[in-house]
Amino acid sequence: MSNANSGVIYDVIQVGYGPVSQVLAMTLARQGHTVSVFELWPERFPLPRAVCIDHEMYRMLSAIGLRDQLPTISHPAPAYRWFNADWKELLHIDWSAESISGGSEVNFIHQPTLEEMFDATVNSYREVELNLGWEVTEIRQTAGYAEVVARETATGKTRTARAKYLIGVDGANSPVRRSLGIEREDLGFEADWLVIDILPNEGVELDIPPAAQYCNPARPTTIVPAGIRDGRYYRRWEFMRLPNESREELELEETAWKLLEPWVKPGQAVIQRAKVYNFRSLIARTWRDKRIMLAGDAAHVMPPFMGQGMCAGLRDDWNLAWKLNLILRGKADESLLDTYQTERRPHARDVIELSMYLGKVICIPDPAVAAERDAAFLGGTATPPPPFPSLVDGILHRAADGSVKAPAGLLSPHGTIAYGGKKGRFDDLVGLGFVLVLRGAQDRAALSAENLVFLEKLDAKVVHLAPDDTAAGGFVGLDGKYAAYMDAHEIRAMLVRPDFYLYGGAAGAAEIPDLVDSLAADLKRYGILATAEAA
Repeated sequence: MSNANSGVIYDVIQVGYGPVSQVLAMTLARQGHTVSVFELWPERFPLPRAVCIDHEMYRMLSAIGLRDQLPTISHPAPAYRWFNADWKELLHIDWSAESISGGSEVNFIHQPTLEEMFDATVNSYREVELNLGWEVTEIRQTAGYAEVVARETATGKTRTARAKYLIGVDGANSPVRRSLGIEREDLGFEADWLVIDILPNEGVELDIPPAAQYCNPARPTTIVPAGIRDGRYYRRWEFMRLPNESREELELEETAWKLLEPWVKPGQAVIQRAKVYNFRSLIARTWRDKRIMLAGDAAHVMPPFMGQGMCAGLRDDWNLAWKLNLILRGKADESLLDTYQTERRPHARDVIELSMYLGKVICIPDPAVAAERDAAFLGGTATPPPPFPSLVDGILHRAADGSVKAPAGLLSPHGTIAYGGKKGRFDDLVGLGFVLVLRGAQDRAALSAENLVFLEKLDAKVVHLAPDDTAAGGFVGLDGKYAAYMDAHEIRAMLVRPDFYLYGGAAGAAEIPDLVDSLAADLKRYGILATAEAA
């Protein structure tokens, strides 16, 4: 959509047009909502920052129509290994393993190529209006709308735009966040690293670790893939700035080649960029101010050692999108947005702390401290990394005392199934939205008449594991994921939210009606199905 009339009230205005904004725009447009995007720069940033997406976000991007394109611009990760100065393994994170979402735990991407795919998809939607080269100079909101005043940088022309909601996806230095006076909590990590991206010359095979952290106190070093473009694989090195070095010195090309010398020579590759980045651990204290919300780096930044910076922003998108969809369709109260920060902030904070744990393993320039670290890891006495977080608050099934009732908040499994005479991925065949998965056909009998009416109004899918897919609602788990998951958690039913997290599970058939009734009661608090059907 090109520039529209200033009198139009959009559903959503987004400030910023990085990958998190792109995905949010295409997700909202896919749901039929109008979006106006304002971005200061007339062209996308041409250099990569993120180099990977995890299995959860790969599933999400596949679900919004990118399944066939993703394999062409990404590749599965190798194992992620952490070595000391003597190349003894301290830590092994198997990013190549089969994930709960299907495929490898992590896939590497070349961010500019990924953004080109996102941009082409955004531009295919008439619901999205792009204003590139427009600086937002004022942000206001009333009880009825949010409003921006923007200036076209090339001409000085100004315009005013209004929307029901405004999302600040405008980066770590977020003008939207600053305009609201929102402070950030500093979790205490800070380090400067030189990031170097290279493209090996045609036919060059580098003898390097596939994906590693070289925890050498003389020069802590990251060596990882940096994605694929036109069949050629990029590589990334990151070198920690030592106490006696300046940022300016590190960014000299001769310094870059000197640091790369053990791994790659000037005749073997071309440096795409070499720039010092300041790695921080910051999280906004407030994520929503009435009609204005923050997402992506505007809400949180973290060290890169877990590869979760962009993924965390995409989780913000996915959480916001299903809630905004209900609100914009008049199916839920605006209070549903209160759950955005409640759900996302603790999760993002936990991911930051996991990234900080890994950062503290490698960011050690002191040989004596590094030796203590090595001894702890090699001797098996080091504190292991914390598990990857789940949801701990929000719209989750709870026990009588109000505590979250396991397995609520866990990520649901995703696999290949046979359903309705077809074979494919669960999301493609069953569909998105709320889904009630039953362990067997006999569990359907536990659903009350009221349960069935509620689930139908919610447009929730009800499916069950079966030996074949001939019965209505029966599916065969071809890779065994669903049966294994439900058996591991000792549940006969799991109720999955639109963002793939479990609302909750039922240990026995007799508990299934209460699980569904609890969801109905929780959603009613936010006006969902209180007076009208949800679509």
